[in-house]
Amino acid sequence: MEPLAVPRASQPRQTRPNSPAPVIDVRGLVKIFGRGASATRALNGLDLSVAPGEVAGFLGPNGAGKSTTLRILLGMIRADGGRARLFGADPWDDAVALHERLAYVPGDVALWPSLTGSQTLEALASLRRRPGAQGREVARRRATLIERFDLDPSKKVRAYSKGNRQKVALIAALSEPVDLLVLDEPTSGLDPLMEEIFRQCVVEATEQGTTVLLSSHILSEVETLCDTVTIIRAGRTVEHGSLHHIRSLLRTRVHAVVEHDPHALTTLAGVHDLTSSPLGARNEGRDGDAHRDVWKVDLSLDPACSPQVMSALTALSVRSLTATPPSLEELFLRHYEEDLSEPEATIGRREDTADATSTEAES
Repeated sequence: MEPLAVPRASQPRQTRPNSPAPVIDVRGLVKIFGRGASATRALNGLDLSVAPGEVAGFLGPNGAGKSTTLRILLGMIRADGGRARLFGADPWDDAVALHERLAYVPGDVALWPSLTGSQTLEALASLRRRPGAQGREVARRRATLIERFDLDPSKKVRAYSKGNRQKVALIAALSEPVDLLVLDEPTSGLDPLMEEIFRQCVVEATEQGTTVLLSSHILSEVETLCDTVTIIRAGRTVEHGSLHHIRSLLRTRVHAVVEHDPHALTTLAGVHDLTSSPLGARNEGRDGDAHRDVWKVDLSLDPACSPQVMSALTALSVRSLTATPPSLEELFLRHYEEDLSEPEATIGRREDTADATSTEAES
């Protein structure tokens, strides 16, 4: 059994040399299902860019357009407007060649119920037709992943739980040497231990130069793995950037206990929601100083103003201080706590019916 790699902290990874062009380049993407008054605009000018060697998080609630975007990138449906490129090629016109370079894991895996897990993995591997030594390396890697994901390959697929079917798809995808992994809710049905194994495998893949597009509802997973994040709403991109950049858009929460009245903090730029209250007299010092009140302080802080505010807090004789950086969940909720009754919010609400309506839209 191969040793498990320890996931690294989220940091920009080294991109491949001589590969300045993005692996995924989407500009102004539009997709409409249906016609006339009943038409649904699932994508409404969406932008997405993923650099080589990057793990890119792709976030949005149900109906935001995530699955429609992935279907277009995989050449399963055709865009009605805008531009989509994988490795510089059109995913609709060049689907066969592009699929040699990528692996896809959906969130709801459908497999052949009468085959065993082992037979299913062999069938999926045969689609690649890896020759000689390359095929043997894939088989060796597959056997290792079966052990790591604790899958019983002798059972028939009909006896597998949702989580075990998901394991089969992940093992098939991660066994192959590909340039791009497209993962759509890949840990759906997995227990926390298997989620951790998945994260370790993604880190290992990126260390080999694989680019990853990860669509997930598990924000902690995105924060752990991803270098960049794109958040979409109603078929449009509303935020894109590195995790560091995105966190800079939100305020840090600060909780402190100080020995002087913190009222002067209200005059500082970047301080918001300041509350303070005396906690009572502190213990008398060794030198016999008189008792003085200590103060509890709570505030939110614009990241750009952190140095000045922290200096001001230090001058108040800090006894304890806790700073909580903004989470990805806070940014995500900021965009979806808004009033969704505005007209653009109806766009993309029927994304889940894409398969049923795509034939009509394409005809």
